[in-house]
Amino acid sequence: MLVAGVGRPGLVTPDMVKPGATVVDVGVTRTESGIRGDVDKAVAEVAGLMTPVPGGVGPMTIAMLLSNTLRAARYRRLGVAAAGS
Repeated sequence: MLVAGVGRPGLVTPDMVKPGATVVDVGVTRTESGIRGDVDKAVAEVAGLMTPVPGGVGPMTIAMLLSNTLRAARYRRLGVAAAGS
């Protein structure tokens, strides 16, 4: 499994990826040609699975941010000093 989140569009190239690997592209950069990820699109030919950019991990990031925000609000309302207590 390869997770790329460095903020450099196209940094990961096909020769860097083991055939059949799972590739999670977390990096998103706005360029003149549109939104690009850290993983070159040609990696999809080598990888077994690859998240798309845009629309890959973004929705999950937002869902977890909202979940954690609600949890923090509940803890605050209940007066819990530390999460998980």
